[in-house]
Amino acid sequence: MMNINEARIAAKRVMLRCKELSKISSTKNGLTRTYLSKEHLQANKLVGNWMAEAGMEIWQDAVGNICGRYESIKLGAPALVLGSHLDTVYNAGYYDGVLGVLAAIEIVHWLNKNKIHFIVSIEVIGFGDEEGIRFGIPFLGSKGISGTWHKNWVCKSDINNITIKQAMKEIGLDSNKISYAARNKEDIIAYLELHIEQGPCLENEDLALGVVTNIHAARRFECKFIGESGHAGTVPMSYRKDALVASAKWISFIEEIALINISQVVATVNIINCKPGAVNIIPGKVDLLLDIRASKNYILDYLISIILNKAKYIAKCSGLNFKFNELYRMKSIVFDSDLKKILCDVLIKTQGRCFSLPSGAGHDAVSFAKNWPVAMIFIRNHRGISHHPSESVDLEDVTLALQAYLTSVYKIIEYKSNI
Repeated sequence: MMNINEARIAAKRVMLRCKELSKISSTKNGLTRTYLSKEHLQANKLVGNWMAEAGMEIWQDAVGNICGRYESIKLGAPALVLGSHLDTVYNAGYYDGVLGVLAAIEIVHWLNKNKIHFIVSIEVIGFGDEEGIRFGIPFLGSKGISGTWHKNWVCKSDINNITIKQAMKEIGLDSNKISYAARNKEDIIAYLELHIEQGPCLENEDLALGVVTNIHAARRFECKFIGESGHAGTVPMSYRKDALVASAKWISFIEEIALINISQVVATVNIINCKPGAVNIIPGKVDLLLDIRASKNYILDYLISIILNKAKYIAKCSGLNFKFNELYRMKSIVFDSDLKKILCDVLIKTQGRCFSLPSGAGHDAVSFAKNWPVAMIFIRNHRGISHHPSESVDLEDVTLALQAYLTSVYKIIEYKSNI
């Protein structure tokens, strides 16, 4: 197995490469790298080079994922897939997603250096879209591989009215070939992802690593309050149909209903577009996006019903219209029990204790769970800060994570070979 010196050298390389990738950004101040952008292609090229150096055959698939394969003893055998995402949120940190991809490359680098091949192949994938920032739909990269792309998604546009179909064409992808990215169920034995926690639990437990038990349910909506624009100086307050005022009342209600619920509910209104957008005109239309998550599917469904009915009531009382469209729906995902046990055993040997925790954030493992067994290891990040430039991980934690990751790969392959 990987000794402490080998792991520390690999961890240093992972962290240096995370910083190198952070230079590939569409913004000068802060890190932003979105799906189907020129920065997406640049990141794929750089990561692909690192995959090739580690001993993998590389390719970019039909939805823009960068893929590397470390062949098995028997050519064409199914693969254990490792990976995470290379896209970012706006003004991101260095490690979200990226660390998991680069750590997986180090696993293959070590295997290749030691001339070790298994009876199954290892594939490393850097997914092109997990965050869903540009088009409002997350996991487009991993959904391509799981074969769960909806045909109408290619018509979804970004804030510049560029559709996915157009964006694909601009970078040399063909939206008519999206199905080519899908993998057969028999081609993959399992999916294992290493990811920063994005929360404070591991730090509070004074542990470097944790095993993920499940991922919370989540839904996203694009919503509209439609009122009536008018002169800000001449229309009396009692006659107004102000879409922004109605939106503000609704946002306050959303926060209140989430705060009083004790079942790990979180709700966020994260984009607001007010039109016409002039200081002397009453807002006639407001577009906004709602993200809401909960630990259980039935809790989420119940709260969404309350929240949407409240919006309709606010709109009716103010003489406005309210419209909504569901962009995305993710049911709560419970990870494979056998793989969780394997990871837990590995962490007991690696750090002396196994700590299990849920994930309130979605991950590419969600897409894989529809077809294959999945498991995740979380790594501690400072103060649980993520989706922010202050995102930080410790070198010694990454060192330990690489040792645990490689051992987990061995154990999962051994387990899968015996069933």
